[in-house]
Amino acid sequence: MQAVRIIGPGRAGSSLSAALGVAGWDVVEVLGRHDDVTDAACGVDALVIATPDDAVAAVAASVRPDPGTVVLHLSGSLGLDVLVPHARRAALHPLVPLPNAADGARRLAMGVTFAVAGDPIARRMAESLGGRTVEVADADRAAYHAAASIAANHVVALLGQVERVAATAGLPLEAFLGLTRAAVDDVARLGPRQALTGPAARADWTTLARHLEALAPEERAGYNAGVGLALQLTVGEPGAWEGVAGVADGDDLIEVEDAPEMRIPGGLPVRPIPSDPVPAGVA
Repeated sequence: MQAVRIIGPGRAGSSLSAALGVAGWDVVEVLGRHDDVTDAACGVDALVIATPDDAVAAVAASVRPDPGTVVLHLSGSLGLDVLVPHARRAALHPLVPLPNAADGARRLAMGVTFAVAGDPIARRMAESLGGRTVEVADADRAAYHAAASIAANHVVALLGQVERVAATAGLPLEAFLGLTRAAVDDVARLGPRQALTGPAARADWTTLARHLEALAPEERAGYNAGVGLALQLTVGEPGAWEGVAGVADGDDLIEVEDAPEMRIPGGLPVRPIPSDPVPAGVA
């Protein structure tokens, strides 16, 4: 049985503590912000720093190094350099939301993916939880974590917009969650491009413009961003599309003329509208 100590009793630290305990690790203790961490690396095989990212380096520096102990952090975006002066360093980042300790512990033991780096103990820790591992080098961690944030945080933010827009039609968010689950399942089976459906995928500019006209002004920027991503996915050329076929200005629909005609796969004619010609003040 390997012993581990955790610094940081928040959602991540508490989730990992409970999950590792069930998996057979000897979780010595979880230390908080008011505890003395000077000797936290003593007497354990691994010391996990589960603090917010901006505190990891300071916490690591305040711990006296122990040559037999691996010091790990749970950050997705930080490299191993923040764990200096510890000679044995590692990173362990679970690709799963940890909303609270109970749900977090359960999810960590469900075979999720962990991004690991450094000492092999990170891989062993993930595998003891039944997880899969991917190696992410320090130079790639910012891009990796950006993808993770898009996959989780941005999806949640988009569903927040769904909730607000649905409420204007007198409907609850729950009515649309089955649609979201089916779309994610399709992405897993078919890949994003093949899973894409809806008006942007079929170049239905009239419907896209009607959507904009129905939306509150403060919702249009988010909607346009989503349409732009859908069109980028359809065409496969980053930056090839900006805006949609029309924009709403009060009760009138403004269409920008002389936009170049393009064709998406399948031969459907489309008329993308660049953002520059749109009159000032139009969403």
